[in-house]
Amino acid sequence: MKRKVLIRHLEKNGCAFRREGGNHTVFKNLANGRMAAVPRHTEIKENLAKKICDDLGVPRAVLNQ
Repeated sequence: MKRKVLIRHLEKNGCAFRREGGNHTVFKNLANGRMAAVPRHTEIKENLAKKICDDLGVPRAVLNQ
C-alpha cells in the first residue's frame, strides 16, 4: 500500500500528525490518545499497515489501492 494512501486513511479516521522522528512519522488518534509510527517508505507492507491501524484503534485500511 502506498504511504500517502495510508496517511489519508488515518487522517480520515481521526488521527493527526504528531511529530517527525528519525525515519518515521508519528500519528496520534485524537479520540483515544493512542500513537503509532509510520515509516517513510513509499510502499508499506500489508501486515504493517494493518498493525498501524490496530495500534491506533481505527478500522483497517482498504488494501491494493
